[in-house]
Amino acid sequence: MNETSSARDVYPKQERIAELAKRMPERALTTVAHHMDQDWLREAHRRTRKDGAVGVDGTTAQAYEEHLEEHLAALLNRAKDGSYFAPPVRRVHRPKDGGKTRPIGIPTYEDKVLQRAVLMLLEPVYEQDFLDCSYGFRPGRGAHQALAAYWQQAMALGGGWVLEVDIQSFYDTLDHHHLREFLQLRVRDGVVTRLLGKWLHAGVMEAGQVTYPEQGTPQGGVISPLLANVYLHEVLDKWWAREVQPRLRGRSFEVRYADDVVLCFEREEDARRVMEVLPKRLRKYGLTLHPEKTRLVPFSRPSDQGPNPGSFDFLGFTHYWGKSRKGYWVIKRKTSAQRTTRTLKRLSQWCRNHRHDRLTDQHRVLSQKLRGHYAYFGITGNARALMSYLRQVERSWRKWLSRRSQRGYISWERFKAWQQIFKLPQPRIVHSAVT
Repeated sequence: MNETSSARDVYPKQERIAELAKRMPERALTTVAHHMDQDWLREAHRRTRKDGAVGVDGTTAQAYEEHLEEHLAALLNRAKDGSYFAPPVRRVHRPKDGGKTRPIGIPTYEDKVLQRAVLMLLEPVYEQDFLDCSYGFRPGRGAHQALAAYWQQAMALGGGWVLEVDIQSFYDTLDHHHLREFLQLRVRDGVVTRLLGKWLHAGVMEAGQVTYPEQGTPQGGVISPLLANVYLHEVLDKWWAREVQPRLRGRSFEVRYADDVVLCFEREEDARRVMEVLPKRLRKYGLTLHPEKTRLVPFSRPSDQGPNPGSFDFLGFTHYWGKSRKGYWVIKRKTSAQRTTRTLKRLSQWCRNHRHDRLTDQHRVLSQKLRGHYAYFGITGNARALMSYLRQVERSWRKWLSRRSQRGYISWERFKAWQQIFKLPQPRIVHSAVT
């Protein structure tokens, strides 16, 4: 059976799981793993990235594919009979804002395939439960849908008050006991729960040493985003929708992308009440708010008499009020200063490290990086920030090209002449908005 036919075999099974979960919204499903056969694993392999970093065993996707059917058959047997061993994840650190790093866990390729297979079982279940306010790592949803949802609701609200919620080290402090309880509410299949337990207790290898954290889920695992969504669905989303909103006096809404959350209020008194009780709610489940990054921002539509509203960052964009071309007050978005500084620092370092590469190779990679930047930040109203970013990229490139020989300085005239041949992509708006 080829890849296309394996996908055709999987989709009807996922639809049956989804229909069953929809018919029984308050009950746990006890049998879902029987859908996972070798065709299911083959489709999981097809959906797994082949160019990702290797895990602790050093096995690449290409090496695994050399005897794919034998590997998948053995993997299925071990998953079903309980003999599967979850290998440690290899931990690396990625830079983040403030000079800190974010730990990323890299599973082995086979572990990625099995995690993908279990994700394909669980996703149809939880898609029936997750609320509309949640956008992170869900089928057909993404950051730009979250940004659009915020914009539309905030404009209807007139801005109001924005509570920026920053959960301190969420992925590192997620409580395993509470997570298992949350998972048991909807899925009690022995094969699935056993595998999830093994992944939660899998070791972490760093600098040749293996440790076994008692809490948290490593970012980078295929199954981790779903587990994080399940946790925050129970801890935050349901609590907000069922217990908090009915008690508020004014209109309000939530937008969440993974652990990035904004709560928005029409009335200041509602915002302050929630800001008071939210730390207690999170503390009950082992989570804490970042004391400096969690803040309440006045964000009402400006008026000539009142003070100017504040601004806030969400999903890499600074949100602020500005005038539209027709003279109306609208919420605008621009690339946040922190995100710009971070990406330019990485890009400058790349230019330094690769300054001796051929110009054709440097141009190709820089063009790819710029197109990736435009693909995310190319949103209506952000053209000026995109153009500024391009100019700074050009300055970094010229700076490090000037230092690749003792002759040194390259004038802007000479650099611009080169760009007639090696022209970098110009900014473009990829995501249109009603603004």
